[in-house]
Amino acid sequence: MIAEKSHTAQDIIEKISSTAAKVGFIQDDTLTKALMYLENTGIPNNKHEDYKYCNMDAILKKEFKNVEQKFISLADLKPYKLEDTVTLVVLNGTYSESLSDKIILNGLHITALSNLDAESKKLIASEAKVESDAFIALNTVFSSNGFHLKVEKNAAIQIPIHILYISGADSEAIVNTRNLIQLEESSELTIIEEQIVFGKGKIFSNYLSEKFVAENAKLNCALFQNEGPQGFSVNTNQVKVARSGYYDNTTITLSGQVVRNNHNVILAGENSEAHLNGLFSSKGNQLIDNHTLMDHQVPHCESNELYKGVINDKSTGVFNGKIFVRKDAQKTNAYQSSKNILLSDDATINTKPQLEIYADDVKCSHGTSTGKIDESAMFYLNARGIGKDSARKLLLSSFALEVINKIEVDSLREKVTQLFENEI
Repeated sequence: MIAEKSHTAQDIIEKISSTAAKVGFIQDDTLTKALMYLENTGIPNNKHEDYKYCNMDAILKKEFKNVEQKFISLADLKPYKLEDTVTLVVLNGTYSESLSDKIILNGLHITALSNLDAESKKLIASEAKVESDAFIALNTVFSSNGFHLKVEKNAAIQIPIHILYISGADSEAIVNTRNLIQLEESSELTIIEEQIVFGKGKIFSNYLSEKFVAENAKLNCALFQNEGPQGFSVNTNQVKVARSGYYDNTTITLSGQVVRNNHNVILAGENSEAHLNGLFSSKGNQLIDNHTLMDHQVPHCESNELYKGVINDKSTGVFNGKIFVRKDAQKTNAYQSSKNILLSDDATINTKPQLEIYADDVKCSHGTSTGKIDESAMFYLNARGIGKDSARKLLLSSFALEVINKIEVDSLREKVTQLFENEI
């Protein structure tokens, strides 16, 4: 459903145009298409089916302007670094080589998007179509100078790459962060993406990542969002997995005033596999909105999804997951589960699992459940001398650990576990 046209898109274009840097890595005709799409459709409001619970048009009517570069030091980064990883820093959307660790690993290449060769530039916007979503179009028009990360054919990178996306300003600002992650044939990589907001100003972060997993390649990802009350974000992952490729992502959202995650995976090669996991904890008036799409295009592929939410106070959680099985995608296995706990009578959860199947020889299922803390379990723990608060924490931690334990990097898993327990 097309949104009613709003004036917000034009307002944003006018505010940003005079100060945005000119990027040379996106073709002129793509920029023109993106700009026309924005002008014609506007920013989605709650009359758009995909943004029914997340009126971004209203949010962007705030005085968000193009962000100015902000200085941070290596000492500022120290609390965020993780053990046994190497750090790559993106500051207000721009890849910072000086703040990043010196990354010298055989088979791994990291390049600013502005320095890409002609062949690699062809991948940009090849999967994140500008006509498919206003935020993809917005990012394409005003993209900052992000990075291209490539793993060579047959290279297995043993050390996880920790990517810190740091956004900060003293007034309300927009950041359009973009990256391109490419795994060549039979390569392997683990990445952790972490989003942080610094400074006094509210930040609208429009993150876009195109990820390409080639034949027999394996990409493990974790996305950790802890943006605080100043954070407003739309985060789009557009992923394409080739024959016998493997993609796994776990998204953890612990804070952010409004967080919208779009995770779209195309299983484009036979015997490919994808797993999406998510955990979010919301409180106050926060809105956490997760949308996923598993697009099975060919036979003999498998996908799994598990999303869990803990919703407190007057906050709102959303999960909208779609499994799309095309006519030729016979022998597909696809499963999806959404489970949620409401901690307050004023908290809200909206869940919409969807199956759209055009093949006849498939195994697909989905399910969703929402409820409060199990009172019988609470009674059982209280009867054995465990106080009410401790019992509550124990039950919520047990609920969350099924997702947290899917994070492969020990230092991140321990950090998330501790922060989640502090939140509840």
